[in-house]
Amino acid sequence: MRRTLQEKLAILADAAKYDASCASSGTTRRDSRDGGLGSAGGSGICHAYTPDGRCISLLKILMTNFCIYDCAYCINRVSSGVERARFSPEEVVTLTLEFYRRNYIEGLFLSSGIIRSPDDTMEDMVRIARTLRRDHGFKGYIHLKAIPEASQDMIDAAGLYADRLSVNIELPRDSSTRALAPQKKPETIRAAMAAVRLKRQESREKSHTGKRAARFAPAGQSTQMIVGADSANDRDILTTATRLYTGYKLKRVYYSAFSPIPDASVALPLVKPPLMREHRLYQADWLLRFYGFDVEEITSTAPSGDLDLDVDPKLAWAIANRGLFPVDINRAGRNTLLRVPGFGTRTVSRILTARRSGALRYGDLIRIGARMGVAKSFVTMPDWSPGALTDRDDLRARFATPPKQLSLF
Repeated sequence: MRRTLQEKLAILADAAKYDASCASSGTTRRDSRDGGLGSAGGSGICHAYTPDGRCISLLKILMTNFCIYDCAYCINRVSSGVERARFSPEEVVTLTLEFYRRNYIEGLFLSSGIIRSPDDTMEDMVRIARTLRRDHGFKGYIHLKAIPEASQDMIDAAGLYADRLSVNIELPRDSSTRALAPQKKPETIRAAMAAVRLKRQESREKSHTGKRAARFAPAGQSTQMIVGADSANDRDILTTATRLYTGYKLKRVYYSAFSPIPDASVALPLVKPPLMREHRLYQADWLLRFYGFDVEEITSTAPSGDLDLDVDPKLAWAIANRGLFPVDINRAGRNTLLRVPGFGTRTVSRILTARRSGALRYGDLIRIGARMGVAKSFVTMPDWSPGALTDRDDLRARFATPPKQLSLF
């Protein structure tokens, strides 16, 4: 059956929703799944966020959901009975340009199942990006999902036209990847990530003549890990993320809660992990990158190595290390202030700036934007002392999500 472009878009936009590595906001406003084109939540448009906090819209699609691989956790695996579709490179170019001209999007996020071979698939994706850039002068954002099994030449070509490349590591443990995705090799995935890092580094260096190489993936590279498809705990996941940040200079590691799929392998769990686990991992990731924490500190609050789902990771750490509190707001250094629950990086910067003019008081912190409902148990200042509040037995219960009555039916 020959499908219309709209029918293909509906299938391949829906198939792309499992890839979290373009930071979709998951909005449901102006949803076009019941008809129409160019919504903020349906038919392929998602939201991503720039480093300066701006929200931009991207056309997020698969080139095809046909795939020769049989990854157990993937709904598009070769043995799946999912409805299939495929865009030609020309159709992807047309969609991108038409959406862009109508001001629906500011860029393209393109991934794909593997058709024929990794090189053939990657060649088509590069052709799309090259056509947009060279033939149509497209200046918008392009994010390509690099296929690690593709040749180095293909990945090098992708980086010349894409703003960002991502190589998904998929699972936090090598053993899990070998068991659940037998056609993928963890070593190959890491080699592709290393190649992208080296190529980016080369592009920033000047030659002996002072001439710079062509830009290569200037927005860096990212990756995605599936959470809950194997037995890895949060300590395993965050340890892997730390190695990736350090070894390959990634811009982001994205965490995607496993979603049970039809006709799944018996090796996979029957129940999806709570979405709060994914949220806590993002919070912990932030602590690792911007707050000076290490994995052991964050995950040592529970013997299981998993994060507390009822309170955020910084608060859980503070409750487990009450002997370090309360902190004197007017004397503590930046690293100490960053560990106070309720203080973000901007709040700490404002505190350090404001206290140059004199001692800060409780009202000053409120005006600065500190979350004093949380922070007041862990700080002291001239007009405030938490007294015994820091050592209360029910301190965690004061902040934990209240229990809900479950229905029997």
